[in-house]
Amino acid sequence: MKLGRLRGPLVAPAVSPAGGDWSLEVQIHPSDIRRRVRYFFLARWQITLLGMAVLVYVAGLALGAALAPGVIAGLMSRQEYQVLTAERTRQGERLQELVEHADQLDRRAGELNLRMEKVFLAYGLPPVAPRRRPQPADAAGSPSIYSGTIEQGDRLRSRLATRLDALEGSLAAVRGFETQNPEQVRTTPSVCPLRGSEFVLVSSYGRRRSPFTRELERHTGIDLAAPVGTPVFAPADGVVAFAGQYPVSRNADWWRYGNLVMLEDGGDYVTIYGHADRLEVKPGQRVKRGDLLATVGITGWSTSPHLHYEVRRKGTDGVYRPVDPLIYILDHRWPNEEQLLAKARTAPPASDFEPLPSGVGSK
Repeated sequence: MKLGRLRGPLVAPAVSPAGGDWSLEVQIHPSDIRRRVRYFFLARWQITLLGMAVLVYVAGLALGAALAPGVIAGLMSRQEYQVLTAERTRQGERLQELVEHADQLDRRAGELNLRMEKVFLAYGLPPVAPRRRPQPADAAGSPSIYSGTIEQGDRLRSRLATRLDALEGSLAAVRGFETQNPEQVRTTPSVCPLRGSEFVLVSSYGRRRSPFTRELERHTGIDLAAPVGTPVFAPADGVVAFAGQYPVSRNADWWRYGNLVMLEDGGDYVTIYGHADRLEVKPGQRVKRGDLLATVGITGWSTSPHLHYEVRRKGTDGVYRPVDPLIYILDHRWPNEEQLLAKARTAPPASDFEPLPSGVGSK
């Protein structure tokens, strides 16, 4: 086959003389006629391979176009999963913080209920029965890695609600009592006779071994260690029934308390302050809650400076029996108050403590 002279490439088939096979001739004519023409011959099998390569390439493009939405969707789903996982972790941490906060509120509500129980004991009020709340139903659905935390939160929420209901009922009862009985409120010992934090409880109410005789005895009050000269204040309104040192010839037990102040707080209580250094009141003097009574000392049977504080409450038989003074100190939190409150509703028999001196508690 003869081709004319042209500028640029030309393609023409070339057939063998036998007519059985053929090839493709490609001529490239440069624009400059002085340069020679280039010839390329492609056999049939070469053209077949080239066509197959083109078909494969086109098929790849088509397959890529078909799969691209799924791949993109998978990548987006993976990214969304990572976002959701991070959000779940953040929500789990927030859930744990809320559960810990609920636990703190629950403990605080428990402490407030203990304090209210002390107030009830001081006023002689019967306990308020809490309302029964329905228990939270078990959460339905598939389990979660935070199922345990959620269940703990539900239990805390239920218990906290019960305690808050009890606290609300107790507050209502106390407010009603204080409104109707203002005189009893003023004459009920309710604060610590020592202020601040520079004192230590060194001996509790109850059985102990005497530091002098080494024998077991009933300690009818508490001992608060403090520096000599620490002020002692009245925990309630009352009248000074005794101030001084009791004569050993009349009663050696009361003499051991050294400089002593006894207050008649209304008609229900007598409070006692022993081992004082200096007395600031006189018999017959009326005092208000917060008035200065004496200062801490080391008089009488005392191994170190401290205040012996005692509370005696009048029973139905007219006898003033000692009770645990910690119950009547509402402005301090004491250890093991649950056990303290459990024991506070019982009183020792009349033969297990020294009666008040004659003339004290005669109202």
